[in-house]
Amino acid sequence: MLEFILFLDASEKKILDLVQKANYQVEENTPLCLIGQKFFGFLKKQQRKVVICTENAKRDGGYNFIKDKSTGGSFKTGLMIRRALRHESVHIAQECNNGKLINIFDKKKLKISPYKLEALRASTELTGELDKEYEAYAMEDNPKKIISALKKFCFVN
Repeated sequence: MLEFILFLDASEKKILDLVQKANYQVEENTPLCLIGQKFFGFLKKQQRKVVICTENAKRDGGYNFIKDKSTGGSFKTGLMIRRALRHESVHIAQECNNGKLINIFDKKKLKISPYKLEALRASTELTGELDKEYEAYAMEDNPKKIISALKKFCFVN
């Protein structure tokens, strides 16, 4: 079993189901995660695989230090894992839209918080796709929009 699933809420479980129905596999803690400890997820487009770096999230989120009795883990670790899955799922919706932005939000309303700017820079260095990364970071905290995007672009009737 994939450990990261333990950190997912109902919305992310729905997202994971849609990702798998769109013929993407999900892997955990692959060598790709060794690129840097601040990376929590990747999309391998050609292979149609999502990688979740659970160990990086646990290390960065203090999983072994701050236990939340209700979830059995730390809040920060779970948040990082959920955001990673949601972020990569936005990229899947972009891929289903012929590699283009999904534009679910009005561009003027797409804002990311200052603390995500460093992550945006690091992701853009890897992918070279600033607009797609910006859209994914802007949307990653809105699971309902991500579910809508996956349904709209990956499951066209």
